[in-house]
Amino acid sequence: MHMKASDHDHGPATVPVRIILEDPHGLTEDDKPEHDLMAAKGESILELALEHGISMEHTCGGVCACSTCHCYVEKGMDDLSESTEAEEDRVEEAPGLQRNSRLACQCEVIGDGPIVIRIPAWNRNAVKEVPH
Repeated sequence: MHMKASDHDHGPATVPVRIILEDPHGLTEDDKPEHDLMAAKGESILELALEHGISMEHTCGGVCACSTCHCYVEKGMDDLSESTEAEEDRVEEAPGLQRNSRLACQCEVIGDGPIVIRIPAWNRNAVKEVPH
């Protein structure tokens, strides 16, 4: 399932977000391990990644029904929306669970940052879906 960009305006991209890729080639087809991006408040980390060509896995389409967009928040947890019970239930199913584990589809930017996200090497979209 491919997640389309959000259909609502998030406003200006003013929040600095660094995304660290443990497998840059598997997610972007280049070897750049870090991407310094600007997010808008209200935008999810998954949306931000996809909009910037980072093919982060998201089997359920970003609706908190799986754990494939599992990531680690290394900095800026307070600048992201709080996890819900539904997210906590899903993230427990993810491999490599840590205290800073979140689902990128549920991490909505709410603060001013900076935010640092690490995407584990085992999170890759093997199909590399193209939007229809």
